[in-house]
Amino acid sequence: MKPRFFAILSCVLIVYSAISLYIGWNGWLLLSALFPESGPWLYAVLLAVAAYGYIIGRAAYNTPLKPIAEGFKIIGSYWFAILQYGVLILPLADALALLLKALGADRSVYLTGVGLAALLTFILIMLRGSFNAWSPVIRSYDVSVPKQAGELKQLRIAMASDLHLGNMVGKRHLERLVAAMERIKPDLILLPGDILDDDIEPYVRKEMGAVLGKLKAPLGVYAVTGNHEYIGRKVPEFVAAMDGIGIRVLMDEAVLVADSFYLIGRKDKASAGFGSEPRQPIAALLSPLDRALPLIMLDHQPADLIQAAHDGIDLSVSGHTHRGQMMPNHLITRRMFALDWGYKRIQGLHAIVSSGFGTWGPPIRIGSRSEVVQINVQFQ
Repeated sequence: MKPRFFAILSCVLIVYSAISLYIGWNGWLLLSALFPESGPWLYAVLLAVAAYGYIIGRAAYNTPLKPIAEGFKIIGSYWFAILQYGVLILPLADALALLLKALGADRSVYLTGVGLAALLTFILIMLRGSFNAWSPVIRSYDVSVPKQAGELKQLRIAMASDLHLGNMVGKRHLERLVAAMERIKPDLILLPGDILDDDIEPYVRKEMGAVLGKLKAPLGVYAVTGNHEYIGRKVPEFVAAMDGIGIRVLMDEAVLVADSFYLIGRKDKASAGFGSEPRQPIAALLSPLDRALPLIMLDHQPADLIQAAHDGIDLSVSGHTHRGQMMPNHLITRRMFALDWGYKRIQGLHAIVSSGFGTWGPPIRIGSRSEVVQINVQFQ
């Protein structure tokens, strides 16, 4: 497998480098047109830092160069957004420039004019994407479950997935989450996975638990693991850290809440690939439960919604998809999952998938929004 892995990795790096060079070449054309005295060497170094910053940062993160590595990761994360929209914007800009040149337009028009227009488009995308990432909204859904839930007639749930706490998303954005939860005033708070952005170290070092621990609800705060908790390979430490601030992480287990309904929390499906025990089927988790009571499930990835409906889950909450985070990636997530964002009724199941509260990679959202989900449940 190693030769095949390195062959694939080499191909990916070659393509990645070629695209980065293409974007850099376009940038140099505009820069040299605006500032003819500019030297190419400094520009080349800055381009290399941006293009390979994330890779360098990850490689150096667990070394004495960690403070510098964090900066490289942040720069490299923003480059991912430039890379994606460079692929979409620059071919069109280059085609327009070539057409104007063929029609006899002046260099200041086909090179400088088109280049500045492309640069302005990039800037507007980054500004709008940053606003969407750091300005969360509250989305509300009303669902009705045809079961009795003890003395409960209704239940207000607040759900936030994909916090991705780490080097990029930290205390300031967490305070926004706490503020949103306080506006909702939920009976129950659910966090369906990817609370961490891989490594638990920034979460601990930056004392994010002091803010995350402010999340309170009368019926409790519950979470499950996402794929990024397993990528970080510190799941036991993560579970202990959450327990220390009053958040219970459900690891393929169910709890009866207020003698009224069951919460079923699944380990992420990525668990089997990171040396952990494979997660149990939904039916196995439900077998000892009283199915006359409402069944609410947390499953980070919305990959088993059809099975959940078949097994009798009443309400499922998920995240993972980010709704693609940066359009047109949502066209991919839409094809990957039966539901990649929003609400869908599948037989007796109410399925809700959030676009997430934090971000992976660049804190940029285009065609998606940082969100907290409010679910108003009526029991009958």
